Amino acid sequence: MHIKKDDIVMVISGKDKGKKGKVIQSYPKDGKVLVENVNMVTKHQKPTQQMQQGGIVKQEGSLQASNVLIYCPKCDKGVRTGHKVLSDGKKVRYCKKCNETFNN
Repeated sequence: MHIKKDDIVMVISGKDKGKKGKVIQSYPKDGKVLVENVNMVTKHQKPTQQMQQGGIVKQEGSLQASNVLIYCPKCDKGVRTGHKVLSDGKKVRYCKKCNETFNN
């Protein structure tokens, strides 16, 4: 999967198109990601030992990984990424538009 935890991504389709956020969690088996403050869903929570009150809770819903692109601050938009090996043997991801490397 091309998206990892703590990446800054931009949503490219759906109701939250154009929003940016940090990846909270990645699910490579399902091809989904959780993005901070994007695709907020309402959950009706029962009272439990930890949460005495219960009630209606807003939380992030998962998105298909194909609906997000890594955000490049230099290009100021979501971009496709490539992989390359640096001279010191380190494998990095880079922006295919401006060749800027992303911190892994």
